[in-house]
Amino acid sequence: MDMLPSYLAIKHLHMTCAALSGSLFLLRGIWMWRSSSMLARRWVRILPHVIDTVLLASALTLAIWSGQYPFRQDWLTAKLLALILYIVLGTVALKRGKTPAIRAVALVAALLVFAYIVSVALTRQVFPW
Repeated sequence: MDMLPSYLAIKHLHMTCAALSGSLFLLRGIWMWRSSSMLARRWVRILPHVIDTVLLASALTLAIWSGQYPFRQDWLTAKLLALILYIVLGTVALKRGKTPAIRAVALVAALLVFAYIVSVALTRQVFPW
Protein backbone atom coordinates (compact mmCIF):
# COMPACT_ATOMS: atom_id res chain seq x y z
CA MET A 1 0.00 0.00 0.00
CA ASP A 2 1.37 3.40 -0.97
CA MET A 3 1.22 5.68 2.06
CA LEU A 4 2.29 8.83 0.20
CA PRO A 5 -1.22 9.87 -0.97
CA SER A 6 -2.57 9.34 2.55
CA TYR A 7 0.35 11.25 4.06
CA LEU A 8 -0.19 14.15 1.65
CA ALA A 9 -3.92 14.19 2.43
CA ILE A 10 -3.22 14.37 6.17
CA LYS A 11 -0.57 17.05 5.59
CA HIS A 12 -3.03 19.15 3.60
CA LEU A 13 -5.70 18.62 6.28
CA HIS A 14 -3.18 19.75 8.89
CA MET A 15 -2.23 22.88 6.92
CA THR A 16 -5.89 23.72 6.28
CA CYS A 17 -6.75 23.36 9.96
CA ALA A 18 -3.75 25.52 10.90
CA ALA A 19 -4.93 28.26 8.53
CA LEU A 20 -8.50 28.00 9.82
CA SER A 21 -7.35 27.99 13.43
CA GLY A 22 -5.17 31.07 13.02
CA SER A 23 -7.80 32.93 11.00
CA LEU A 24 -10.54 32.16 13.48
CA PHE A 25 -8.29 33.20 16.35
CA LEU A 26 -7.65 36.54 14.64
CA LEU A 27 -11.37 37.00 14.00
CA ARG A 28 -12.22 36.19 17.63
CA GLY A 29 -9.54 38.66 18.71
CA ILE A 30 -11.10 41.38 16.57
CA TRP A 31 -14.53 40.56 17.96
CA MET A 32 -13.13 40.63 21.50
CA TRP A 33 -11.56 44.03 20.83
CA ARG A 34 -14.89 45.36 19.51
CA SER A 35 -16.91 43.69 22.30
CA SER A 36 -18.95 41.91 19.64
CA SER A 37 -21.89 39.74 20.55
CA MET A 38 -20.56 37.24 17.98
CA LEU A 39 -18.28 35.82 20.66
CA ALA A 40 -21.33 34.47 22.47
CA ARG A 41 -22.55 32.48 19.48
CA ARG A 42 -22.52 28.74 20.01
CA TRP A 43 -20.57 27.94 16.84
CA VAL A 44 -17.87 30.45 17.82
CA ARG A 45 -17.41 28.64 21.13
CA ILE A 46 -17.40 25.13 19.61
CA LEU A 47 -15.77 25.34 16.16
CA PRO A 48 -12.27 26.38 17.36
CA HIS A 49 -12.11 23.29 19.57
CA VAL A 50 -13.17 21.02 16.71
CA ILE A 51 -10.60 22.56 14.34
CA ASP A 52 -7.82 22.42 16.93
CA THR A 53 -8.62 18.80 17.77
CA VAL A 54 -8.35 17.82 14.08
CA LEU A 55 -5.17 19.94 13.85
CA LEU A 56 -3.60 18.09 16.78
CA ALA A 57 -4.74 14.66 15.57
CA SER A 58 -3.32 15.31 12.11
CA ALA A 59 -0.03 16.54 13.64
CA LEU A 60 0.29 13.37 15.71
CA THR A 61 -0.53 11.23 12.67
CA LEU A 62 2.12 13.01 10.59
CA ALA A 63 4.70 12.64 13.36
CA ILE A 64 4.05 8.92 13.72
CA TRP A 65 3.98 8.24 9.98
CA SER A 66 7.12 10.25 9.28
CA GLY A 67 9.02 9.09 12.37
CA GLN A 68 9.81 12.73 13.23
CA TYR A 69 9.16 13.66 16.84
CA PRO A 70 9.69 16.65 19.09
CA PHE A 71 12.90 16.38 21.14
CA ARG A 72 14.41 14.34 18.27
CA GLN A 73 13.93 17.05 15.64
CA ASP A 74 14.87 20.56 16.74
CA TRP A 75 12.30 22.25 14.49
CA LEU A 76 9.46 20.12 15.86
CA THR A 77 10.59 20.87 19.40
CA ALA A 78 10.51 24.58 18.55
CA LYS A 79 7.00 24.22 17.08
CA LEU A 80 5.75 22.35 20.14
CA LEU A 81 7.18 24.87 22.62
CA ALA A 82 5.87 27.76 20.53
CA LEU A 83 2.46 26.06 20.40
CA ILE A 84 2.34 25.93 24.20
CA LEU A 85 3.24 29.63 24.36
CA TYR A 86 0.60 30.39 21.68
CA ILE A 87 -2.09 28.58 23.71
CA VAL A 88 -1.17 30.46 26.90
CA LEU A 89 -1.11 33.83 25.12
CA GLY A 90 -4.36 32.98 23.34
CA THR A 91 -6.18 32.27 26.58
CA VAL A 92 -4.91 35.54 28.02
CA ALA A 93 -5.99 37.39 24.88
CA LEU A 94 -9.49 35.93 24.69
CA LYS A 95 -10.40 35.04 28.27
CA ARG A 96 -7.97 35.58 31.10
CA GLY A 97 -6.57 39.05 30.41
CA LYS A 98 -7.78 41.37 33.17
CA THR A 99 -7.66 44.58 31.13
CA PRO A 100 -8.20 45.42 27.47
CA ALA A 101 -4.55 46.47 27.22
CA ILE A 102 -3.32 43.11 28.54
CA ARG A 103 -5.64 41.31 26.14
CA ALA A 104 -4.45 43.39 23.19
CA VAL A 105 -0.77 42.77 23.95
CA ALA A 106 -1.43 39.05 24.40
CA LEU A 107 -3.36 38.96 21.12
CA VAL A 108 -0.52 40.57 19.16
CA ALA A 109 2.05 38.34 20.88
CA ALA A 110 -0.01 35.23 20.14
CA LEU A 111 -0.31 36.20 16.47
CA LEU A 112 3.47 36.72 16.28
CA VAL A 113 4.03 33.29 17.85
CA PHE A 114 1.58 31.80 15.35
CA ALA A 115 3.56 33.38 12.51
CA TYR A 116 6.74 31.89 14.01
CA ILE A 117 5.13 28.43 14.13
CA VAL A 118 4.12 28.68 10.47
CA SER A 119 7.62 29.89 9.53
CA VAL A 120 9.24 26.99 11.36
CA ALA A 121 6.87 24.54 9.67
CA LEU A 122 7.67 25.92 6.22
CA THR A 123 11.45 26.08 6.65
CA ARG A 124 11.99 23.26 9.17
CA GLN A 125 14.43 25.61 10.88
CA VAL A 126 14.33 26.73 14.52
CA PHE A 127 15.41 30.21 13.36
CA PRO A 128 13.50 30.60 10.08
CA TRP A 129 14.50 34.20 9.39
